[in-house]
Amino acid sequence: MDGPQDHHRNQERLIGDLRQIIENAEELLKNTDHQTSMLYQAARIKLAQALLNANEELERFEDAQLLRMIEATRAANEEFMDATGEAKIMRAFR
Repeated sequence: MDGPQDHHRNQERLIGDLRQIIENAEELLKNTDHQTSMLYQAARIKLAQALLNANEELERFEDAQLLRMIEATRAANEEFMDATGEAKIMRAFR
């Protein structure tokens, strides 16, 4: 059974994998730009659309991850009653 740490690592891996796929797809589009055959052009159009969808999904993942981090920080600040930035930093190094 996956715990919260495993879930977090899986999400990080998914985001990293998605970034790599996007980077590879962008490189492929760039390197096939000179191809003029209808087959290449049709494939490039499909890849461009998939790339657009992947970028949108990555943005949603990153936004959700950021919101989780903000909420976790807020909850920790509340739990430990950190009133100052110094208190927050000192707790981070404990």
